[in-house]
Amino acid sequence: MSTTTIRMPEELKARVAAAAKRCDTSTHGFILEAIAEKAAQEELRADFDAVAEERYANIVASGKAVPWQEMRGYLEERLAGKAAKRPTARKLVR
Repeated sequence: MSTTTIRMPEELKARVAAAAKRCDTSTHGFILEAIAEKAAQEELRADFDAVAEERYANIVASGKAVPWQEMRGYLEERLAGKAAKRPTARKLVR
C-alpha cells in the first residue's frame, strides 16, 4: 500500500469528517470508499461508452437499425408484461 497526500479546503475537510461520523466510519475510510466509488463509476461509464461505440460501428457497417418507434413499442409491451415480438433491424432510410 502506498501513501498519497490529499490537500483539501478546511470546509471540505469538515464536511468529510462530519459525513464520516454520520456513517460511523473513520475519515480515512470514508475518503477511501468515496474514491473507490468514483473509480467504479468511471469504469462503468467507460464500459458503457465502449459498448455504445461498438454498436454504432455495427450500425454504420451494416447500414441497419431498428426505428425508435418500433423499439419503444416493444419495450413498452415488455414492461407491461406482454409477450412482444422483438423488432428486426432494417436498412436506414436517408
